[in-house]
Amino acid sequence: MRCYGLIGYPLSHSFSMKYFTDKFVREGIQNCRYDNFPLEHIGMFPTLVKNHKELEGLNVTIPYKERIIPYLNELDEDTRTIGAVNTVKVYRQGDQISLKGYNTDVYGFEISIKPFLTENNLSALILGTGGASKAAAHVLKRLGFGVTFVSRRPKGADQLAYADLTPQFVGATQVIVNTSPVGMFPDTGSCPDLPYEVLTPEHVLFDLIYNPLETLFLAKGREKGAKVINGLQMLHLQAEKSWEIWNTD
Repeated sequence: MRCYGLIGYPLSHSFSMKYFTDKFVREGIQNCRYDNFPLEHIGMFPTLVKNHKELEGLNVTIPYKERIIPYLNELDEDTRTIGAVNTVKVYRQGDQISLKGYNTDVYGFEISIKPFLTENNLSALILGTGGASKAAAHVLKRLGFGVTFVSRRPKGADQLAYADLTPQFVGATQVIVNTSPVGMFPDTGSCPDLPYEVLTPEHVLFDLIYNPLETLFLAKGREKGAKVINGLQMLHLQAEKSWEIWNTD
């Protein structure tokens, strides 16, 4: 049986296994399964691939989108630029294993957010600096945005601390993307520390989280009339792109 799966830690929040399991049933795809592989540390990854000889592809989530790169043999061109991986294709020839990394978050994020953007959208805040933030920044910069990262521990000139987000600054930034896990199940009562009172219908809030479907971050934006987008469509799009990669020679 062909096997695919998800690595990360923890994985209790993820819908990926259900998505692919339902897809296999819905589309009559036989002899395939999709499993969760919660790895407490990335050093367990080579053993996972070696011991699961039927494994043909993996998705990668928090916190390993960047940490997995040293374990891969090759990256596709976009992924080299981004510096984060969320999809791995496993090639096997006898006992030889070769692993190639891709980033389908870029595809899912761009298609999900573009319908909500206007010519007046010029600047963006990206909350979080992990692997998913790099995919979002790659898309927004390609679309002509000025991008500023926000981190609890900022490093570099393009990063701010949450304490630096004045009402004036947030009010003048049209697009805010949460790529951090703040607000994700089971910690649904949390949200990024922003001056939500300055949000308007001109703002676009995108949360990569899809469990819950409406985070507190999005609820606070919706209360102010902002356009709000959760990560569910992005999940579906990137999953389908991953499936395409796994099944293309």
